[in-house]
Amino acid sequence: MFSGPLRAVWLSVALAGAAPAAFALESPGGTPLGLAEVQRLAEARAPQLQALQARESAAREMAVSAAQLPDPVLKLGVSNLPVSGEAAWNLGREGMTMRTVGVMQELTRGARREARREQAGREADMARAEAGLSLATIRRESALAWLDVAWMTRMCTVLGEQISELRLQQQAAEAAFRSGRGLQAGLLGAALALGRVEDQLAGTERELASAQARLARWIGEADARRPAADAESSLAPPAVATPAEDLRHPSLLLAERRVALADASARLAREDRTPDLAVEVMYGKRGAAFNDMVSVNLVMPLPWNRAGRQDRDLAAALARADAARAEQDDAQREYRAEEAAARSEWQLNQRRLARYDTQLVPLATQQVEATLAAYRAGTATLDMTLEARRALIDTRMERLRTALDAARSRVRLDYLAPQAGQPTPAQGDAR
Repeated sequence: MFSGPLRAVWLSVALAGAAPAAFALESPGGTPLGLAEVQRLAEARAPQLQALQARESAAREMAVSAAQLPDPVLKLGVSNLPVSGEAAWNLGREGMTMRTVGVMQELTRGARREARREQAGREADMARAEAGLSLATIRRESALAWLDVAWMTRMCTVLGEQISELRLQQQAAEAAFRSGRGLQAGLLGAALALGRVEDQLAGTERELASAQARLARWIGEADARRPAADAESSLAPPAVATPAEDLRHPSLLLAERRVALADASARLAREDRTPDLAVEVMYGKRGAAFNDMVSVNLVMPLPWNRAGRQDRDLAAALARADAARAEQDDAQREYRAEEAAARSEWQLNQRRLARYDTQLVPLATQQVEATLAAYRAGTATLDMTLEARRALIDTRMERLRTALDAARSRVRLDYLAPQAGQPTPAQGDAR
């Protein structure tokens, strides 16, 4: 037990530590980095969005091309040229010899060209829907990384403040032990308490470094090291989506686009069962003593094995369309279940957070104050005060981790239920 001036030093240090510490952390310079800016930077610096936009543009161009007739085919040739006798290799002595020039045009049916155009257009819609889903995922993942950085920073602040207090307490315990007024057990207890918090800080700093690395993946190293803005705003209630807004979620829209693409492919396979015609016009030039000639030909593939080829292709396309519909139904079920689970998690975290704010943290603080009062009266030991301090630190840290869990569940809900008025690229239709 301490006495005299040493007890006064110890009590002043402990009482200062009993008050809630301010959340201030010495951070790298720069303007504070907020959640909205993080998502904006992540969106602007995402190469996958550029890739998907390029895919959509390519598919749009293909849709225009697919609606056109094939290019005509130019034919040049020589027919019936003698290779023996007196007229060998002479273009003008044999009446059957002709120099020909012709043009062949494939007359692809309009229904087939429209089916090709529709398929390319649906591929463009798919790319647009994928871009919308990718955008929503980028916003979610960058937000989660920022939340980890912001809240881990606050945890490091709390632990750093506690370490400073515990070092002062350890100095007081050492002074008391050297003067013979304190016990070695108290000195060892103070050193153990300090070591535990220092180890806790090292683990939290490791988590913070990992979170900064994840954040840098989305916004770059320089911005990821800027000080995080106040994270309390991330605990605001999530957007409440109506059923109509639910259907606008990019994951569900992507499943819808897959069904449309599969239907377009089935339509093209059905059109492929009917062959197209081609027309060929040819002009033949013969020798001066002979008349020139014109030929007109019609060319058409013969689907002699339709049951084994075209019908099989159509059956496969129809099966893929059925699979896409089944996957769409599964995606809707998965979305509903995930949204319900995330909302339940957020509500539970909110209740836990309220319990920490109204019960657990105040009780832990009162326990420290009561222990200090007992120590002042000589009825409590140093170990009891250190244990009360450790309980307060653990309670405050658990409160911060609960707040982080609540903020993360809120971001997941925002991802699952986008707010009205915030359209994503996936909401466009095929042109």
